[in-house]
Amino acid sequence: MEKFNSLKELIAHAESDAASFYEKGNKAAGTRLRNAMQQLKVVATEIRKEVSDKKNEGK
Repeated sequence: MEKFNSLKELIAHAESDAASFYEKGNKAAGTRLRNAMQQLKVVATEIRKEVSDKKNEGK
């Protein structure tokens, strides 16, 4: 559950950069947003692996 909470925090932090990029055209915010999306992808992949491992433990 710790990684899931980390994922939620990453999304919350990326939200302001998304608003700055899409609403104000701030290119630096776009770069920060792309980096945040990459971090989200990494954490999401880790969560998927963790879930699969936990699910398959009982087999």
